[in-house]
Amino acid sequence: MSEESSAPHLIDEDVPVQDPIRVLKDLTAGTAGGIAQVLVGQPFDTMKVRLQTSRTPTTVATVVKNLVKNEGPRGFYKGTLTPLIGVGACVSCQFGVNEAMKRFFSGPKSNATTTLTLPQYYVCGFAGGVANSFLASPIEHVRIRLQTQVVSGTAAEFKGPLDCIKKLAQAKVLMRGLVPTIMRESHGCGTYFLTYEALVSDQIKKGVARADIPAWKLCLFGALSGTALWLMVYPMDVVKSIMQTDKITCPTYGTNVYQVARTVYTKNGMKAFFKGFGPTMMRAAPANAATFASFEMAMRLMG
Repeated sequence: MSEESSAPHLIDEDVPVQDPIRVLKDLTAGTAGGIAQVLVGQPFDTMKVRLQTSRTPTTVATVVKNLVKNEGPRGFYKGTLTPLIGVGACVSCQFGVNEAMKRFFSGPKSNATTTLTLPQYYVCGFAGGVANSFLASPIEHVRIRLQTQVVSGTAAEFKGPLDCIKKLAQAKVLMRGLVPTIMRESHGCGTYFLTYEALVSDQIKKGVARADIPAWKLCLFGALSGTALWLMVYPMDVVKSIMQTDKITCPTYGTNVYQVARTVYTKNGMKAFFKGFGPTMMRAAPANAATFASFEMAMRLMG
């Protein structure tokens, strides 16, 4: 793909570079996309985490059966409050940094005809992923602790998100899993935005204005982008999940990415790095379809 036909900016390019309202629009639309992602994807994410962190062999059917039996249908949305608030911030961060990097590459004379090369779009997404990691790591840590907590009431270790945050912070482990999160988010988001922009670019080359791309195509492009992301980074997500569900003190799997990966491989072999892969891929398409479609529609509504 030549530079002349490379992907357009994610947000409408006729907005002046110095427009002070643009950042607010980025964040607002990102929040809308993040909320949609959580509402659509949380049940699949709960299944994924339970499979990833199970200490005994299990299946999707068994996880679903036990969850419904012991916790009811609402169990699929355990730990939702934290990501509902936090993922909005995370997606806003991803898109906001991504856009800032685009303006950096475009230079001060960016205008409606300014485009970037596809490798530059990868770098923009990569940067957005790194920045997002510092939000995503503690948010996901709290969510995973709550998702894998099978008891409730007075017997529960964590009484809710705030109690979980407090206890993890007191133990100085709230940021556990930051390194694998950075490794996952950087390459994952680079792939994510690159895939989306390449698909949008194809429509532009066919003469379809970005604002005229129908919602169903935005959903399709988002679904394909989310699928590409998880195909690239899934084993690292397993390592992160295990680190964040290990014992708060004296973790049994290790204290860094290498130790945890080695322990997992020694105990269960390569297949252990793909536990929960099915629910993740089932989640990737609808959740990210909702994310991009909500983001784009929010931007169109705000003008």
